[in-house]
Amino acid sequence: MTATRTPYRPTQQAGRDGFAQLLRAEWTKFRTLRGWVVGIIIAAAAIAVVGVLLPHSGQSHCGSRSGAACLALVATGPDGEAVNDSYYLAAQPLAGDGSITVRVTSLTGLVTPDPNLPTTGPQDKMRPGLVPWAKAGIIITGSTRPGSAYAAMMATGSHGVRMQYDYTGDIAGLPGSVSAASPRWLRLTRSGDVITGYDSADGRHWTEVGVAHLAGLAGTVQAGMFATSPLAFFPNFPTYAEPGGSLSASLATGAFDDVHLRGGAPGGRWAGQNVGTIGANYDGPRIGLRQADGQFTVTGSGDIGPVVAAGTNSIFITGTLADHLFGVFIGLLIMIVIAAMFITVEYRRGLIRTTLAASPRRGRLLAAKAAVIGLAAFVLGSAAAAVAVIAGSRIAHDSGIYVLASGWPIEVRVILATGAMLAVASVLALSIGTMLRRSVAAVAAVVAVILLPYILGVTGILPASASEWILRVTPAAAFAVEQSVPQYQQVVGHYGPPDYYPLAPWSGFAVLCAYTAVALGLAAWLLRRRDA
Repeated sequence: MTATRTPYRPTQQAGRDGFAQLLRAEWTKFRTLRGWVVGIIIAAAAIAVVGVLLPHSGQSHCGSRSGAACLALVATGPDGEAVNDSYYLAAQPLAGDGSITVRVTSLTGLVTPDPNLPTTGPQDKMRPGLVPWAKAGIIITGSTRPGSAYAAMMATGSHGVRMQYDYTGDIAGLPGSVSAASPRWLRLTRSGDVITGYDSADGRHWTEVGVAHLAGLAGTVQAGMFATSPLAFFPNFPTYAEPGGSLSASLATGAFDDVHLRGGAPGGRWAGQNVGTIGANYDGPRIGLRQADGQFTVTGSGDIGPVVAAGTNSIFITGTLADHLFGVFIGLLIMIVIAAMFITVEYRRGLIRTTLAASPRRGRLLAAKAAVIGLAAFVLGSAAAAVAVIAGSRIAHDSGIYVLASGWPIEVRVILATGAMLAVASVLALSIGTMLRRSVAAVAAVVAVILLPYILGVTGILPASASEWILRVTPAAAFAVEQSVPQYQQVVGHYGPPDYYPLAPWSGFAVLCAYTAVALGLAAWLLRRRDA
């Protein structure tokens, strides 16, 4: 009699359930090692505590002023951004629709010399010179209150004719400098809330430069000629680490004729006044309006534009969300150590054989470990970043520091992207640990590819050009996710880390993801080929 044997068929099928069990096993392994759990909590605590406390330590803020008095110095534009709005204006009321047209025949200026350079004369004596973004032209503005909605057509020191509006808008017009031999005709027309800018090289052939929609513009606005000139900025050293340089006062003078205002009151007179406060700091006859025989000369100082980080163009203390993320460097270092040990400890203690025997599909094992360490880093990192950004910004506000407005979508992006950066960096550390099988070697390798390039990029050890290159092509580019404020072409400032990076936030994050994907794939390949 022949016996028939029925082969054993497991009730548990491989697939999603198997991977879920593997995830559960790796999570249990992670949470039962108390040192790892404590370590990742300490990493999150470092991000939160340093981000809340460090940006405010040692700051004098506004001297004897209260936080509210400091913030009262801040003018905000129509979109809520902090702005500079200081210029000299010669204007008339414009009721309803209309237009203003002028010819600009010259733009000249005065600049206080760079105090870093040797000089034989008084340092405060202004000399002929024109900063690149000196401006003179025509403007239609809702009011003379700083921060009011506006649109302007202007000649500039080095950037040709521009149409600028509501502080952040900037459109290029005719190139070249303005002079008596090469004048520029400028025109602004109003139709309700729509302002259209035109320029011309001969006064007959006009080109539309741009259109601005100024929501909520009042029925009667101010239309006229203006001049302003921002502080001259002289950087001390060509490195990202140098947070600024020397700032020197400057003036701009625009000469106008063929002035035509359509829609103004009949027989109206041009009235001059300082808008803002910077121009009022200059004594004497330099600032102001002079007119004779249809010729107008307007001299002003200051700027019309957004405030940028690092305080190079503001009269009040500013901060950004990145100021509250200094602790990410510390937290990332701790998470890198834990992530690398998540696999190297098993090699050191010989437990990897047991793990691979229980889960012979080695690629799935590595994926499970990556999911566990990545998710833990993302959750705790995002929570810590949220505390640092939200609580830190509130404390900064109460201390009189204006955190440059970014809006809640940007805040959410910064918080979640910071958590994602920590998660992906942890997976990179796990991958390198899988390849090297030694904790010290793995941690040193990850530090060399992420943290060391970051240090070289932001500390000023290298010239700015080399630092920019490093922060583009290494995994340290991912720190760009902390950037929350844009860079403006029309504002000269210190555009370097930690507020600004050479790559956009998601582009920098993509660089880290690319390195991690390659490392993870190579680690999976080696794990399959090598003996435990």
